Amino acid sequence: MIASFFRFFYICYIALKYQLDELVLSGIRHPFAYRLLRLVRFGRKPKLERGVRLRLALEALGPVFVKFGQVLSTRRDLIPADVAVELTYLQDRVPPFDSQLSVRSIEQALGESPYTLFKHFETDPVASASIAQVHFAVLHDGREVAVKVLRPGMREVIDKDLALMGLMAGMVERLGPDGRRLRPREVVAEFEKYLHDELDLIREASNCSQLRRNFTDKSGRENLLIVPEVHWDYCANTVFTMDRMRGIPINQVERLREAGVDLKDLARKGVEIFFTQVFSDGFFHADMHPGNIRVSDAADSFGRYIALDFGIVGSLSEFDKNYLAQNFLAFFRRDYRRVAQLHIESGWVPPDTREEELEGAVRAVCEPYFDRPLSQISLGQVLLRLFQTSRRFNVEIQPQLVLLQKTLLNVEGMGRDLDPELDLWDTAKPYLERWMYQRVGPQGLIQRIKQEAPQWSQMLPQLPRLVFEQLNRLDHQPELIEELRELRRAQQRTARVLTAVCAVLAAAIVVSLWALTR
Repeated sequence: MIASFFRFFYICYIALKYQLDELVLSGIRHPFAYRLLRLVRFGRKPKLERGVRLRLALEALGPVFVKFGQVLSTRRDLIPADVAVELTYLQDRVPPFDSQLSVRSIEQALGESPYTLFKHFETDPVASASIAQVHFAVLHDGREVAVKVLRPGMREVIDKDLALMGLMAGMVERLGPDGRRLRPREVVAEFEKYLHDELDLIREASNCSQLRRNFTDKSGRENLLIVPEVHWDYCANTVFTMDRMRGIPINQVERLREAGVDLKDLARKGVEIFFTQVFSDGFFHADMHPGNIRVSDAADSFGRYIALDFGIVGSLSEFDKNYLAQNFLAFFRRDYRRVAQLHIESGWVPPDTREEELEGAVRAVCEPYFDRPLSQISLGQVLLRLFQTSRRFNVEIQPQLVLLQKTLLNVEGMGRDLDPELDLWDTAKPYLERWMYQRVGPQGLIQRIKQEAPQWSQMLPQLPRLVFEQLNRLDHQPELIEELRELRRAQQRTARVLTAVCAVLAAAIVVSLWALTR
């Protein structure tokens, strides 16, 4: 309790040191809180931009707050663009912890010392982050692996800092309408989920295994993406062992060019990988920043992407995939009415929303982009602006779509670093059209029949028995039978009346024609 008390005051000290009070002062409506912050500021004027000050403060507060800033940078629908951009520069690199702690963690998790489990184990870590650090090792069969070890004591530290974040989020929410609009407690809850997911390395290993299976067991994908193999005998909740990956970091463009990699083709393949994960699999790597992506320079896999770090992934339902694909195609065709209709049909806007009003808002977002050359249009920015506009209509943006938007911005940025003339729209449109045809065309129908066939094979033999049971049940429900008979009699009476009316009309027509001929 005392430690939490001092931690809270240290956070307040850092906030004042970097003048973060200025970030919230303009949005405060509570008179006492406003006067108190004005008094604390002593009329000081910030020397650095607000985004820079926030980034430095988060780095000073430690690994958990650095992670929070990284997650916050993905919520560009909630925070100003300049702050979001600055938060993307947060470095998740911290000094490594004692290697002997790694050794003890592996021994405790796997039951044996790493020096026994592996033919060779490098005591010095090759990479260190806020959650874990990585050691290289060699299995007894000669395969090289990377061993990721969770930082000891992280769960207790994280739980304490998360509790303080929740307390501060509640305070910010009560300061004024802007605080409520930003929904800080919801953001902290979302961050808590991501962070606890990253603390379970078995979950990360299963994400890696799923992604690898998606790109190795399906024809035509083997040349797109390399995902390391998981070595399950050497994995636990605090230890994750996978193949050691070698390659050139995606952001080292000069090295890629010197190695002879076709940068234009590499950029196009990156877009294809993204849309394949999203629309074909509904399961995508949601942390595709340059530090997690490499390009193979080995002779047998030259020029292929390599994915690393699988702590954060996104998944989409069939509904989400259809909704997104149709939205993108409507954008490409500048069919803003269809975009508005999709929002209403999805149920993400109130049912009383006026379609033409939403259409006008979407047009205002998208139309300025179409006046530019296609190579200068950011699909990620269009999606971001659409999310921001949707809030005016009380749209609750789904968390998986926020991850998607963040990943799309990463993919787009990496693609244009490789090829400044990359036309993301032109690259994506044929893929989406082909995907939609496969979904609604004959191929899609056959695929859905195959998926439903096992259920049909179980249900068909039961149909005669179910029909007999229903008929037998009717025999024991005289009230229902009487109601059905009454309904039939009413239908018969209606039919007789209609017949009589038709007869009268026919007679009237005949008489009229006879009178005209005379």
